Amino acid sequence: MKRVLLKLSGEALAGDKKTGFDEPTVTKVAKQVKVLADQGMEIGIVIGGGNFWRGRSSENIDRTKADQIGMLATVMNCIYVSEIFRSVGMKTSVMTPFACGAFTELFSKDKANENFANGVVTFFAGGTGHPYFSTDTATVLRAIEIEAEVILLAKSIDGVYDSDPKDNPDAKKFDEISIAEVIDRKLGVVDMTASILCMENKMPMLVFGLNQENSIVDTVNGTLNGTKVTV
Repeated sequence: MKRVLLKLSGEALAGDKKTGFDEPTVTKVAKQVKVLADQGMEIGIVIGGGNFWRGRSSENIDRTKADQIGMLATVMNCIYVSEIFRSVGMKTSVMTPFACGAFTELFSKDKANENFANGVVTFFAGGTGHPYFSTDTATVLRAIEIEAEVILLAKSIDGVYDSDPKDNPDAKKFDEISIAEVIDRKLGVVDMTASILCMENKMPMLVFGLNQENSIVDTVNGTLNGTKVTV
C-alpha cells in the first residue's frame, strides 16, 4: 500500500472516558501512524466528532445547525490529534472544506497531493462542509478524491458483525464481506450514503478495533484482526 485514508472514531479516541480526549490513546495512535509514515506511506486522516457531539439525538436543535456543530467538533479533533502527531515527530496539515481563518487550510486535491509528496500526514476535517452528510460520507469522498487504495476504518468495535455485539452476545463477526451485502443487510459499517459511494467507486475498507494493540500497523502489514469489506 502506498496511500491510505484512516478514519478514526471520535469515541474511540476518548478511551474509557467516552467524551473529550484520552491522551495516552491518541499518543498510541500517533506512534503507530509514525511507523507507517516512516515506511514512506502517504496517510490521510478523517476523525469523527462523537466524543464531543451527538447532535442528532437532540430534538430541540435544527438539523442543519446540529450538523454544523458536528463539523466543528471534527475540526477540534483534527487540530488536537495533529498536534499529538507532531509531538512524536511527524509533519501534519489540517484541511477543511470551509474557511477557518488561520486554523486550517482549504481543501484542494492538488494541495493534498503536494502534502503527501512532502511526507505530510494530512487531516481532512469539517466533514463535507454540508449538513445531512456524515463523517462516514466525508471519509469515502476524500478517499476517492485523493485516490487512496483503501480506507482503514478504526472503530471502537473490532469488525463487522451480523448484529450489534453490544446487544447480542452471540453476534457473528465476518472475516470478509462485500459492500453489496453490507448494503443489502443494512449492517451499518458506514452509513448508507457512504456505503453506496464505496460500492459505486470500488473503494474497499478494512474494519478493525482501534483499541487493540498495534492494530493500525498490523492491518496495513497484512494481519487484519477485523473485517475486509470488498467491492
